[in-house]
Formats: sequence, C-alpha cells, structure tokens
Amino acid sequence: MPLPLQPERSVVTVCAYCGVGCALEAQTRAGRIVRMLPWKEGKSNHGHSCVKGRFAYNYYNDPDRVRTPLIRDSIDEPWREASWDEAIAFAAAGLRGVQQRHGVRSIGAVSSSRCTNEEIYLTQKLARAVFGNNNIDNCARICHSPTQFGLSATIGAGAASQHFDSILQADVILVVGANPTEGHPVFGSLLKRRVRQGATLLVIDPRRTETVSSPHCQATVHLALRPGTNVLVLNSVAHVIVTEGLYREAFVRERCEWPEFERWQALVSDPRYAPEVAGPEAGLDPEAIRTLARRYAAGPNSAIYYGLGVTEHSQGSTGVMCLGNLALACGMLGREGVGVNPLRGQGNVQGGSCLGSWPHVYSGYRFVSDPEVRASFEAGWGVALDPEPGLRLPNMFDAAVGGDFRGIFIMGEDPVQSDPNQNHVIAAMRNMEFVVLQDLYRNETSKYAHVLLPGSSALEKDGTFTNAERRVSRVRQVVPPLAGLQDWEVVVRLMNAMGYATQYRDAGEVLLELASLTPAYSGLSFELLERVGSAQWPVDAKAPEGTEVLHLERFPRANGLGTFMLTGYVPTTERSSERYPLLLTTGRILTQYNAGTQTRRSANSQWHPEDVLEISAADAIARGIRDGEQVQVSSRFGSTQLKAVYSQRVNPGVVYTTFHHAESRVNALTSDRSDWATNCPEYKVTAVEVLRVAAPAGVSAASTQASEVLA
Repeated sequence: MPLPLQPERSVVTVCAYCGVGCALEAQTRAGRIVRMLPWKEGKSNHGHSCVKGRFAYNYYNDPDRVRTPLIRDSIDEPWREASWDEAIAFAAAGLRGVQQRHGVRSIGAVSSSRCTNEEIYLTQKLARAVFGNNNIDNCARICHSPTQFGLSATIGAGAASQHFDSILQADVILVVGANPTEGHPVFGSLLKRRVRQGATLLVIDPRRTETVSSPHCQATVHLALRPGTNVLVLNSVAHVIVTEGLYREAFVRERCEWPEFERWQALVSDPRYAPEVAGPEAGLDPEAIRTLARRYAAGPNSAIYYGLGVTEHSQGSTGVMCLGNLALACGMLGREGVGVNPLRGQGNVQGGSCLGSWPHVYSGYRFVSDPEVRASFEAGWGVALDPEPGLRLPNMFDAAVGGDFRGIFIMGEDPVQSDPNQNHVIAAMRNMEFVVLQDLYRNETSKYAHVLLPGSSALEKDGTFTNAERRVSRVRQVVPPLAGLQDWEVVVRLMNAMGYATQYRDAGEVLLELASLTPAYSGLSFELLERVGSAQWPVDAKAPEGTEVLHLERFPRANGLGTFMLTGYVPTTERSSERYPLLLTTGRILTQYNAGTQTRRSANSQWHPEDVLEISAADAIARGIRDGEQVQVSSRFGSTQLKAVYSQRVNPGVVYTTFHHAESRVNALTSDRSDWATNCPEYKVTAVEVLRVAAPAGVSAASTQASEVLA
C-alpha cells in the first residue's frame, strides 16, 4: 500500500453535505486535496465527521465536471462550447427575449442549498431586482417549507430552537420522522451518547431504523405508524396529555395565548383522537401511544427532533404545528435540553430558507407585500420592486405546462430527478423556451437546458453556510474554481449582462450587504466569524456573538406569546387500493447524499451501488418474489424497476427505498400531491404495487426462503 501524500497546506472549511455543517480541515498538495479531516474546534461536530464528509470529496475534480460553458439554440441540438462572455451574453439575451415575448413574470429562478448564503441572496436579488418579479424558490420548498410555516405559526420562528449540544441536557428525546443515525450521523452519535447516559429515546417512524435500535441504544417506545397518519398520531399523543392533565398550565398561562390553548384542547380532547380509536387506524398499540405521551410530558427536559418524515406529507405543515403545540403545552421551550428542532437535510438549506429564496418573503422572512419592508430593499438595491408574491417552483412547472411560464435560471438543482411526478416536470421543462442551468455536471435537468454554466463546488469558493442549528460558519476556498469563476461571480456577471450594474470585491462584501438588509444576520461579517469561529443567528446588537437558545423570555410573535394551532386530521387522498395495495415511503442511507450527484462519484458507492426496495417477507412471498430479485414497482403516476430486499425494518403493507441513483427513477412513482400550505411534495406516501419482472426457470414461490431477511 502506498504511503499517504504529505500535505503542504491546510484550510478549515465546512462540509457541504447534511445540515450538521461539520467543520473540516482540507489538506492539499500541489493544488489538489489529498485528505479531509474533522476540525477539532468545530462547534457543531467537535472533531467528528461521517463517511461522506471524511471521504467523499473527490467529486470536485471528477472527469464529469463541466469545465467550459455550453450553449445551444434548441434542446434537440448538441452542445457547443463557449467562452464565459459569450455564454453570459447568450443567457441574458435568451431570458430577456422570453420576457419581451411573454411579459416580465414569464421567467423565474431557483437557488440551491448546496450554495453559500451569499449566492442564495444574490440569486433572489437577480429575480427581484433584475427579472423584476418574485418568481424565486429554493429546494427547501420540497423538504422543510412546512417547518417555516408551522413553527412560525406556533412559536414565531421557523428554525431550531436549540444548539446541538443542548441534547446533552435532555432527559427525554422524541425523534419524529427522522433517522439521524444515517441522515445526520454526527448529530446521531451525539444523540446516542445521551441515550447511553440514561436519556429516554422515543421514536415515531414507519420504519425500524438504526436510530430505533442499534448497539447500546434502544428506543423505549417506537411507534411504527402507517405512512400518512402523522397528524392523527400526534393529536392522539396530545389527547393523552390534555385529558390526563399532563400539560404545564403555569407555562401556558404565562407564555402562551390561553384562549387558543383552550380551543386546541377542545379539538384534541375529542374521542376521535383517543389512542383506542386512533391507534388501530394508524396501525399502533393504543397503550404505546399513551406511554410515549406520558414520557414526553414528564420530562423534565424533553426535546423534539424531526425530519422529512413530518414535512413531506399533504399535512406537513399541520404535522409541524402539532410538534409546536406539544412543546408549548408541556413547557418544553426556552431553556437548555428542550425545544423543537428540524434536522435539515442539506448543508445550507437553513440559509436557503432565511435569505429570501421564497416567492413571498425577502431575506429574514419579511413579506414582499409589506410596503415598509419593500422600501428598505428598494433603497438598498436602487430599483422599484414587485409587491406581488411570485410563483413557487411547483407553480412554475404548472404554469410552464399551461404556457404562461417560459424561462428559468436554475442554480445547483436537478428538479427533473429530485422533484415529484417526474413526467410532469419533464413536460414543463420541454415546454419552456429558454432554460439556464448552472451546475457541476450534466444531469437530468441539463437535457432540457439551453445554457449550461459551470458551477463551483463548496471546496472552490468563499462564503458562509447556515446549518440546522442556525449556525453560520465560514466556507473557505480550498482549491481554485475548475472553470475559473465562483458561483456568486457568475450571478453578478449575469445581472450586469441583463442591465443591472453592480459589483462586489469579494463574497465578504456580499455578506455585508445581506446583513444590512436582514435583522437576524445584521451583526455578521467575515471578520466576526474569523474571530469567534461561527455564530448562531440572531447575531445583532443584543447578541453580538450569536444566540444558542431561542425563546428564553418571549416568542418572536407580535405579542411575545406562543400560540396553539388547530390541527384536525385530514387523511391523505393517496391511499392504498386493490390495484395499489402497498404504501411506499422513502429515505436516505449513511454513505450517499440526496440525488447522489456528488457521493456517487466517490468510493462511497462501493457501500451503496444501487437503490433497493425493502419489502417484508410476507408481502414478498405473497407475490412470489425472492430476496434479491428484480421487481417492477408501479403507482398511479409511473413505474420503475428495483431490486427487492427482504427486510424486518418495514411492516407488512409498507415498502421503502432510497433515491440516490438517477437510474432508479423513484420520482417517476411519486405524485404531485403536496402540503396544503406550502406545496411541499408528499414524497412519503405513495400507493404502489410490486410484481416480479420475470420468474427464474424452475423456481416457484414456495421455494422462497423466508429466512433470507434483512435485519
């Protein structure tokens, strides 16, 4: 075995994978990265990292990288190489041409949570100040948009109330719709550490994940609910708390709107939500619901951590409100060891939410319809701004199919692979007249683009990320951009080419502009972060070095009080049937990340070379499916083929897969149903049927070995 190369230089930066935001030390030799080590001073990871951050970094110089701008007049033509100047001019002319033919609101933009805060801010500025509309969205739309809506409605802020280390003071840990052991492994190890120290672990999830059961860490209660019944189950938990008098009346009277509590109390007290009624409907033991409710309410410090298993439902926002209601009712906010905390899936998806990449709010979650707020941005940007909220990404696709939306700028996203109802997305992309994509590689979406601008990875740029605990950290350039420009520089060039004159010396200057217009970020600068390492927003005059725990004395609502939202259960219309009798749900695996664009180009693929379908032995045997056999998975919306793997992790009636490989086409199965409030797709519930692709000669269903089961 050759000796490892000795580094000549090291740079401390931030991992661009999940929302933990681990600090890493990138070591280089001769201008190439030779090693990635966890940084011991990192406040979110304390010298730990997972197999993605530690080993999956070679994607940055993969042979597939787009190194030269590409342009074409039609998606049916081959690409031709262009200079940066030619490509930017071509992109600007194409987008302006669409607006001239179809109106100012006929184009829009999408920003990426794999990009920095500064780049996200500039992309929404491009849409608003240059395109002249509010058609701007972010991948947070399809993951945690219900977090912003649901938590803002109840406790006033759509972000984690705690810092990660707060869990070390929790007595009870409730994990809902998340698998931090694989999705957020460094935080997952911190959670396990606290459980080994004696904390009680409660889990609500359809699947028996490693968070539920692993060496030296076992959940006291696991509610393996039927997919789509989150709100029913959480209301049943609330039913136990209010009917047994387990809520903290003094906290509710002092810190919350008491009349709203009484209305909520009346709702969840309804016999419909009694565990003896709700439990069978959700596939659960009523006594297990009661045990979980009593444990959470007893605390004394109970903390909630949740993920996409809550948000990616037709009642995703309602599910988040349920969690806010529970925490308020039991007084589990405003101190260490408690709180409601979304485990965000991408390195900067919190920044994507904070910094104006939604069509109805500017940075800092302030409404575009508010004249005073709008005036401050008009003064800062020097242009009049549209007061009308724009289109969300799903609405852009709908309008494109309808012929009203004709052009788009997409930075660092692959909606053809990532968004639901893939066939509908493809129809929308085909119907657009002009598509500009900025990304590291050619991907599924690039098949429908007219301009492909080379992107720069997080290892090639300067800026900041905001992680799942609201921590803003420095992203530092480790190697030069392979195509010569950082992403923020490309956006600035496009802005100028479209007639909006603006210049920045560096990304730090973009941060200063961002901070001047965003109250929670007002004290942030590169200089501060160099001095303190990282800081959790709000960073302002009251908290010049950041805020670890929110809601200590009041909630960020007009009257300073938390409130209770009515969370009636409305069953999803996506239900199993005679034709589609199984429910498909999806998730992640430890070694891969999201659509796999980066991790599939690393040695991590040796651990997870393909997506597989987990199915119970009972469901498989009933269909004559052998363990490891190729199967056809079909829904009302499409079909795909996957390898079936027997699993004890899913209950009969439920199947599960990951979505890390484009060839799996998992989103060909998913519907266009979405959360009632935010349009977050209902990825977690799809009715399907699973059938054998072909029967091996001489093999009968009876020969299937039920003992071949994935533990």
